[in-house]
Amino acid sequence: MNASGAPSSESLERDASQINARHGKIDAGEIAVGVIIGRTSEFFDFFVYAIASVVVFPALVFPYAGPVQGTLLSFAVFAVAFLARPIGSAIFIAVDRRFGRGTKLTIALFLLGISTVCLGFLPSYATAGHWAAVMLIVLRIGQGIALGGTWDGMASLLAVSAPENRRGWYAMVPQLGAPLGLIVASALFAYFIAKLSPEDFYSWGWRYPFFVAFAINVVALFARLRIVVTPTFQSAFHSRELKPTPIGSTVREDGVGILVGTFAPLAAFAMFHMVTVYPLSWVYLYTDESPARFLMIELIGAVFGVAAILASGWLADRYGRRKLIGATAFGIAVFSALAPQMLDGGMGGEFAYMIIGFILLGLSFGQASGVIASGFTPRNRYTASALTSDLTWLFGAGFAPMVALWLSAEFGAYAGGAYLLSGAVVTLLALWLNRRVGLARD
Repeated sequence: MNASGAPSSESLERDASQINARHGKIDAGEIAVGVIIGRTSEFFDFFVYAIASVVVFPALVFPYAGPVQGTLLSFAVFAVAFLARPIGSAIFIAVDRRFGRGTKLTIALFLLGISTVCLGFLPSYATAGHWAAVMLIVLRIGQGIALGGTWDGMASLLAVSAPENRRGWYAMVPQLGAPLGLIVASALFAYFIAKLSPEDFYSWGWRYPFFVAFAINVVALFARLRIVVTPTFQSAFHSRELKPTPIGSTVREDGVGILVGTFAPLAAFAMFHMVTVYPLSWVYLYTDESPARFLMIELIGAVFGVAAILASGWLADRYGRRKLIGATAFGIAVFSALAPQMLDGGMGGEFAYMIIGFILLGLSFGQASGVIASGFTPRNRYTASALTSDLTWLFGAGFAPMVALWLSAEFGAYAGGAYLLSGAVVTLLALWLNRRVGLARD
């Protein structure tokens, strides 16, 4: 314990080391499991909020604005976390450097869990007036700051330890957390929407998924701490592969790589919300379809997303990561032209939209985290990768639901497709620049 009574990094890591001693050496497979558990917990929190931002918060917090404007306001608050995330990274990189990774992860994951579970107690506009929106914004900022601190370097650890011909396979492992988190969140919300009356759901049913998030975060914390004390992780840390460096020096030395790394996977990150959050809002606002049924369609699409992420590892190792990212960016551009027709095509069109969309998302998102990271200098890789991730989520995904819905509401569904097309074009340009300056290998 430290002077404030909080557990110190040394005590946390000592406890995790004792667990390791009882269970023996941790191999690469267990590291991968720890990575998947950690990322699944993050994305579960993420999707619980995302689904609620469509089916709950517009009616609960912004009823005075009407369905479309209320959803746009809800999506604006949704974007706040992505603005706060780089701030969280800066704060927690300093905590990491001063107190250690165990302390950093514990604080970050508890802040994420507490912010998420407190959302389950959010009062309505009818009860608290505009203070309900203020509380929603504050808790969303808390989530964003916490997400900046959950970067633990384990994805980089996998990349560092990957054999020369298996980089793509190792790079896709952390990305599996996204569809897995969506599957669990969608199933929970679909169950409560289907089983409860609208009155019960809006009174208390929607709150339960937020309570579940805290328990999942505790499990994820111990899974991560167990990996942090492994000899492989410690060796990479002490060799500076996973050591945090000051943000200022990192940007000076690897700024071009961070810039290109931010925009190279933009198509994948724009696509991320165009097949998860945006279509749910479109169906909820512009059709008579039950959100529970569409959430089950999303769940099925996410299963295809898992398979596509797995396939991305094999394809990247066989043909090259940048070629795969470029090919899927082109596929996303084509999809953007057909998406409005599919989304307006009834159940069959919705299934086609979600399955094709998740396949393209899985193939591109599966390699998004590794497309530039190998170009960073070893000394800066940890901090540069964290900053790149934050900025990619901010520019690629943070405002995507709000912008796409606003464009669709004002100019028709094809305008939303044009937004997705712009992300694909930016990715192709960034990959071209990447080749010109030679920042990364496949």
